[in-house]
Amino acid sequence: MSNGIRVAIMGATGAVGQEFLNLLEERNFAMSELRLLASARSAGKTMRFKGQDIPVQELTHNSFEGLDLVLASAGGKISRDFAPSAVKAGAVVVDNTSHFRMTEGVPLVIPEINPEDIFKHKGIIANPNCSTIIMCLPLWPLHKRYKVKRVVAATYQAASGAGAVAMKELEDETLARLEHREYKNTVIPHPYAFNLFPHNSPMTENGYCEEEIKMVKETKKIFHDEAIRLTATCVRVPVLRAHSEALNIEFENEPDIAEAYDILSKTPGVQVMEDRANNRWPMPLDASGKDPVLVGRLRKDLSQPKTLDLWVVGDQIRKGAALNAVQISELLFPR
Repeated sequence: MSNGIRVAIMGATGAVGQEFLNLLEERNFAMSELRLLASARSAGKTMRFKGQDIPVQELTHNSFEGLDLVLASAGGKISRDFAPSAVKAGAVVVDNTSHFRMTEGVPLVIPEINPEDIFKHKGIIANPNCSTIIMCLPLWPLHKRYKVKRVVAATYQAASGAGAVAMKELEDETLARLEHREYKNTVIPHPYAFNLFPHNSPMTENGYCEEEIKMVKETKKIFHDEAIRLTATCVRVPVLRAHSEALNIEFENEPDIAEAYDILSKTPGVQVMEDRANNRWPMPLDASGKDPVLVGRLRKDLSQPKTLDLWVVGDQIRKGAALNAVQISELLFPR
């Protein structure tokens, strides 16, 4: 490997871990060493990177010696237990789990929005929730121009949010239903093929699930604005990859549709995609495997003033997870 920093992927065999590998290769991230860390049952497997087979090592508290950067996506409990060991060994952890996001003193970063927060870290930088990233990326430039007062979000979330096993389960269950066979879900808690259901993250006392609460709290932290009011309804839909969101956004200042389109078309990481004549708007298949968050169907809310509706679609594994973490790392360790 070329001269550069020493990197580990914690949770290398998962869907996001595999995407970390793809992105580090695609973006030619400058590394002198790459360690792939996973559970004992994955140790000894190999993963392909730049034409080489790299062995997966068992994750232990001694896995981090000599490292500069750890990209973590192995689950919140694993990050809670192992991230401090990585920091103690001298590495910076960019953590894709929810464990540290709302911790005081841990930056929560979307590089296109609050890159300056990266450099306030004390060893750990948190990657926001996928639905939060996909919503905030187009929301931020509109907030800077018109000031957001309130957002009502409805999400349509793909199986990828529950990992590679959930994606495989959706494929298997769909085939079983088409062949009129019985199928027992083990990852997703409800019948999933040809069905949808409110998000299956744990329910809180106020009637919101954790996924919805994450969107509310994380947006305020990223925007450094506690005054923004948000509410969300998160729904799991039988789509393999890429989340969709319908956003209803109330502003303090009167928005102009043409200007808002112009702002979004110039926003890094955002792509306007629509064909009004043919009633064609961004779809999960358009965003799957792609970096930009796709937007369209921008229109004035007929029911109240200073309010726009916006349709947003983004790849949950890329910008919603791995790409955001790699972009943070590129700013942290510039060439």
